[in-house]
Amino acid sequence: MRLVIQRVTEARVRVNGEVVGEIGCGLMILVGVEQGDIEADVDWLASKTVGLRIFSDEAGVMNMSVGQVEGGVLAISQFTLTASTKKGNRPSYIRAAGHDLAVPLYESYCRKVSALLGRSVEKGIFGADMQVELTNDGPVTILIDSRLRE
Repeated sequence: MRLVIQRVTEARVRVNGEVVGEIGCGLMILVGVEQGDIEADVDWLASKTVGLRIFSDEAGVMNMSVGQVEGGVLAISQFTLTASTKKGNRPSYIRAAGHDLAVPLYESYCRKVSALLGRSVEKGIFGADMQVELTNDGPVTILIDSRLRE
């Protein structure tokens, strides 16, 4: 699984012009699921997401987690994170997991982050054509790939 985590002052996702998920200060996360991903990837990424210290403390040092600053989380499915660009100029999505694997792992990730934070995670709609608006704070953008954890 791959995540793109952005520290934001605000973020929202729209489907057909209607806001379906929205947060103020917190993390906007794009979630890509690849073939072969398993629940252990979800567990590791959920823990890593909640524990990531990328918010500033009183001294202005990035030393606080999203839970410590009581920030929101908006998680959006993003199959294009699995793209391979090794050959040619048209990305290949052959590594992307199908719906039968991707939906349960995406939903599990959202549930586990929610449980670790003790509050709900805002979401997009899996497979929908979504428009995402955000204000990246910093900017701070972190890439995490569960296959690179060792």
